[in-house]
Amino acid sequence: MSDHPQSYLEHVAVRVKDIHWHLRFFREVLGLSIRKVDGDPAAPRQVWTLGGMQFIHDPAFEGPEGRLAHLGVMTNDLDAALEAAKPFGVSEMPQGRNWLRLPDGLAVEIMQASPGSVQAALAVDPRA
Repeated sequence: MSDHPQSYLEHVAVRVKDIHWHLRFFREVLGLSIRKVDGDPAAPRQVWTLGGMQFIHDPAFEGPEGRLAHLGVMTNDLDAALEAAKPFGVSEMPQGRNWLRLPDGLAVEIMQASPGSVQAALAVDPRA
């Protein structure tokens, strides 16, 4: 047994005005597919993705996202993810090219993972 526990972030829940925009962004930019939907898939109340995101549809939400400093997302191809983000109208933050501000204020830090680590993390069944 080590002196420190080994942990990973299983999911982060965020309130968003436009749940479909966020689902499309995280699917097309980071490859996060839907794991579970709460409610009608055409108008979901909540959606969970493989990769740890939970989106809570809140049309009255008026950010900026003050409850959250940022999301840290590991990816197996940083350059491809940043290229895929361009059409979404995100803006680069002062911290660097891998820090993106989404239109509703949510900040996302996208980090290059070591080879094989994303696949190993996604192979974990957190409900097993």
